[in-house]
Amino acid sequence: MTKVELFEVIRRDHEIYEKSIRGIARDRSVHRRMVRQALRSAVPPARKRAKRSPPVLTEALRATVDRWLQADRKAPRKQRHTGRQIFRRLRIEEGFVGAESTVRRYVGRRRRELCLHGGGVFVPLAHEAGKEGEIDWYEAEVDFPWGRQRVQLFQMRACYSGREFHMAFPRQTQQAFLEGHVAAFAHFGGVFEVLRYDNLKSAVRRVLRGRRRQESDCFVALRSHYLFESEFCRPGKAGASEKGGVENAVGRFRRSHMVPVPHFESFEELNRQLLDWCAEDDLRRMEGRQRTVLQDWEDEKEVLHPLPTSRFSTEEVSTAQVDAKGRISVRRNHYSVPIHLAHGTVEVRAHAQRIEAWSSGQLVAVHERLQGLHGERLELDHYVELLWNKPGALDRSRPLRQLRDRGRWPACYDELLRQQRDSYGATEGTRQLLSVLLLNREILPDAVQTAVELALELGTCDASAIALPARQLTDEDPPPAERLRALGQLGRYDRPVPGLGDYDTLLGRSGYEEVQQ
Repeated sequence: MTKVELFEVIRRDHEIYEKSIRGIARDRSVHRRMVRQALRSAVPPARKRAKRSPPVLTEALRATVDRWLQADRKAPRKQRHTGRQIFRRLRIEEGFVGAESTVRRYVGRRRRELCLHGGGVFVPLAHEAGKEGEIDWYEAEVDFPWGRQRVQLFQMRACYSGREFHMAFPRQTQQAFLEGHVAAFAHFGGVFEVLRYDNLKSAVRRVLRGRRRQESDCFVALRSHYLFESEFCRPGKAGASEKGGVENAVGRFRRSHMVPVPHFESFEELNRQLLDWCAEDDLRRMEGRQRTVLQDWEDEKEVLHPLPTSRFSTEEVSTAQVDAKGRISVRRNHYSVPIHLAHGTVEVRAHAQRIEAWSSGQLVAVHERLQGLHGERLELDHYVELLWNKPGALDRSRPLRQLRDRGRWPACYDELLRQQRDSYGATEGTRQLLSVLLLNREILPDAVQTAVELALELGTCDASAIALPARQLTDEDPPPAERLRALGQLGRYDRPVPGLGDYDTLLGRSGYEEVQQ
């Protein structure tokens, strides 16, 4: 029992059961002095502390330690005093004779009092609806068909409601930075009054004294278009706490949705899933709040600044020369354009994840942007007219090989080409396949592939016999299966190509003379 409980028992024995002090001491195995203390007061007396000798760490030494800790504010983060280093300096420079634990205990207490503790101390903040947003980049591993890749994710977070937007890019480029803003503002349906950033190279060209920054022209144009204010945190680790909401959200989002490592077929699929995950997070309830993120967002979205009437342009526009192989060069990577543009020029609009080629105001080519150097992205459709004149080059063409490598060349096309070459010969058979490929320009590729599979099933390989069902499959009312089967019966009328040797007799001398007469 506690001492208070023991005093209660003693007082009860004496007052109610009228036991003597000596008897209580004997029965309870305590000293008579304690019995007398209990009878005087129900509260045990405070324990007497032994008198200690004067502290070894004197006021002068404490002032020295404080001075060293204050000087650490301006020292590099990895070159500041530890408790052990302070103990060594006191022993060498000041003749200190006490224990190291005494010094370390004092240093730990003073760091907390001076807000110098390594763990950091923070002031709780209250955010106004629609006023502040925070921006950050983070990394995550994702599995794609071409292997595991470390992707860069852009995040914008509303400080008041905690609503988030995430978008993935292959690299942290300035274009990705700008496109992330445009997509985030469209997702939120408005613009925050203030956005807080790290000192990103995409926005900051140079960090000046204090909070002043020399900003990039593209970022200033973005800010001018949407009319928000920008704030930048302190450089280094110290500035991370100034946007702690988005820093914590990064870890939570990655652990919640990207463990284990997810698999996607493309960046487009990944970004669609990121939006779905953001919608799921809108239904969560943050710690210490009574309402969900979505409920708080309903209040916040009403006070956002409206979006501008026009979309901010994020692409880089330039002019490129088309070489003899129908390619343009963008940042030392090659992309194909229609071959009839060879030796001419096209307008190139480079986005973070795609490359567009324009000619005479028309979009002529779109490619997924390559991220390395000296890469090549060729489309077979851009070379169909050239292959019509050079059909023998089809099998060895790099555009066809790239289609096979990317898994975009259906196996039924190989069987179709084999049958067409058996029926029409190598040259004309290849042109028959090229005629089928031209259908992809006006008909959905899935419909063309379905028509090819149906034609092979019904025993025909003629390009015109494939074009009709391919066009009908794109109609709202598909043709009945009987009509397609009837179309396939045309294959029984196939005949070998007739020879023209018999007509040579008409060109004989006697026959020619008769014709002249």
